[in-house]
Amino acid sequence: MEVKMELHKTLEELRRNFKSGTTRNASWRKAQLSALLHLLRHCEEKIFAALNEDLGKDPVESYRDEIGVVEKSTKHSLSHIDQWMAPKKCRLPLVMFPTTGEVLPEPLGLVLVFSCWNFPISLALDPLVGAISAGNAVVIKPSELAPACATLLANLIPVYLDGSFIKVIVGGADVSATLLQHKWDKIFFTGSPRVGRIVMSAAAKHLTPVTLELGGKCPAIMDSLSSPSDLRVAVKRVVGGKWGPCSGQACLGIDYMLVEGKFASTLIELLKKEIVKCFGNDTRDLKNMSRIVNKHHFRRLSNLLEDPSVFSSIVHGGSLNEEKMLIEPTILLDPPLDAEIMTEEIFGPLLPIITFVCDQLPFGGVGESGFGRYHGSYSFDTFSHEKGVMHRRFIFEVESRYPPWNNLKLRFLRMAYNFDYLGLLLYILGLKG
Repeated sequence: MEVKMELHKTLEELRRNFKSGTTRNASWRKAQLSALLHLLRHCEEKIFAALNEDLGKDPVESYRDEIGVVEKSTKHSLSHIDQWMAPKKCRLPLVMFPTTGEVLPEPLGLVLVFSCWNFPISLALDPLVGAISAGNAVVIKPSELAPACATLLANLIPVYLDGSFIKVIVGGADVSATLLQHKWDKIFFTGSPRVGRIVMSAAAKHLTPVTLELGGKCPAIMDSLSSPSDLRVAVKRVVGGKWGPCSGQACLGIDYMLVEGKFASTLIELLKKEIVKCFGNDTRDLKNMSRIVNKHHFRRLSNLLEDPSVFSSIVHGGSLNEEKMLIEPTILLDPPLDAEIMTEEIFGPLLPIITFVCDQLPFGGVGESGFGRYHGSYSFDTFSHEKGVMHRRFIFEVESRYPPWNNLKLRFLRMAYNFDYLGLLLYILGLKG
């Protein structure tokens, strides 16, 4: 009861402070974003240590997926915030002359951000950047499954950011449930569909708008292997996209592959070689791989392999080290489609390869999303979906994106995230070490 009363008091204070209008000023927003950059720069080693403690992440992976991402996002917001805040003129019917109209971005109010354990820094701070840029008061609830990172955020954010408007609240599922009982002006949640439904149900009681960043079964499709050089790049990208982000514990990671049957054996052999190159072949001490987050998820993943028909489909890997919470990169060829590994999101270092005949390739999509606005062009946006498509050629590949990690790759990533193109050119030409 005392915890609930203290929480209620904290939220009332944040609402009262938001109503003061301080966060509406561009100067306050810029000051907070600049302070966040200082936090990232001054506390980089502490962040590296916390990510290693929670997930065994290498500093290069941590910079690529956590610190660098937030730095870039923060700098981008700082350089565009005046433009984003400016009223946008809009046309009105001639009959309303001489009336004029504009669209003015308004902060929503008090925002709740639930972050996830697989990227516990970037999934907490990247939404925070957006919430601050828009002028909101914010509560961050870090995942209790990454306790070192949660504690670090709770300790650092009050030192660098304005505690009158930005709070970190730590705790387990009971704290999350208590937070959801309160009225918020926006909830931003990253996590599983199961918990997402709980969040959405709680938000519906107060008609609170929600952004849900959830998971799903995300396939990679390979229907031709024409050029040997293109194939090598494609395989490198598959290995990087499957096992690179937090050992496959990522919603953006490849869940399974669809491959034309006649190319499957060639692909598998190339994948094996690239796996050894990136992560080594000592299953007792895999290099450059994050750990499985906890015993619950380790056993969940190991249970996926216990089905005899699934286990018999393993063509590479399958070794488990529960003491170190490591699972070897594992490839499975044509496991049963009704097995749990093919019906549930894997969220780990297991890669099923499903073969097909070219004229039988399935095509379609699925998702759990929504939430928009309407009137005029906003109605068009609400009833349309802007799908991001990235087109990349095979003629150039940035090797620093991939394991094995080293200090040179970290230096390259720092220059890339800071748009230091001159430094990158000198580096590539061998004129800068």
